[in-house]
Amino acid sequence: MIENEMGKCIVDSAVQIHRETGPGLLETVYEVILAHPLWQRGFQVGRQVAVPIEYLGLRFDEGFLADQVVEKKVNP
Repeated sequence: MIENEMGKCIVDSAVQIHRETGPGLLETVYEVILAHPLWQRGFQVGRQVAVPIEYLGLRFDEGFLADQVVEKKVNP
């Protein structure tokens, strides 16, 4: 599946969740809820994934935490 198709599945899931739950929940709640339908669709979903950065030749593994990474390609 290409990234555009994956992106459509992710957005469709996110819109459905927003319709069902509405606004106002904590970000972590939406993160957990969104992972579930993506897992059901067979996607590999990583939560709170460390994304390393490099600065002046030094690598910092704790540079950034992505809320979710889908199939090691898409960060919703």
